[in-house]
Amino acid sequence: MANVKLAVIYYSATGTNFQLAQWAAESAKAAGAEAKVLRIQELAPPEAIEKNPAWKAHTEAVRDVPVVSLDDLEWADAIIFSMPTRYGNVPAQLKEFLDSTGGLWFHGKLANKVVSAMTSAQNPHGGQEATTLALYTTMYHWGAIIAAPGYTDQSLFPAGGNPYGTSVTVGQDGSISPDARGAVEHQARRTVMVASWVKQGLTQGVQG
Repeated sequence: MANVKLAVIYYSATGTNFQLAQWAAESAKAAGAEAKVLRIQELAPPEAIEKNPAWKAHTEAVRDVPVVSLDDLEWADAIIFSMPTRYGNVPAQLKEFLDSTGGLWFHGKLANKVVSAMTSAQNPHGGQEATTLALYTTMYHWGAIIAAPGYTDQSLFPAGGNPYGTSVTVGQDGSISPDARGAVEHQARRTVMVASWVKQGLTQGVQG
């Protein structure tokens, strides 16, 4: 896989997208990539988190997960983002981080990154597709290469059949359908595979 370096960057209030990120990283490593899970810095006020037991518990549970930095973006050949939907758009926490990437963008450091995205909501049509596409709009400005799963594997259909990126529906108890794991793993493998092609092509282009 041409020594692909993958950053799995997630924002999660109560743990759903942290789980998706972990599955993605595990699958990427099994495919031969170097992968690391990185979290988006929480910006919500402590008093808001304190009022939600699940949010508070997850915040405490992931204290040791590294917070993503701009250096991580420069390091990565490929990036998988995982985030919940917020009114059909990306969460403010993730948007704030994306808005801080102007310097890297200006110097061409984000061009040709291979990017894919996953998301979640509490109901099947809660804005997942719009959220994924909103994230991809920023990636087009970066000059990134989108590695959407499309309909390239049967594992996608039990998980909802979203061609833009794995999307999960979260139960009232916080549970995720077990069908989601196969879709996430396929998406991670596909992202690594595309990144390998791109990296090999860029290397050969430089050598030529």
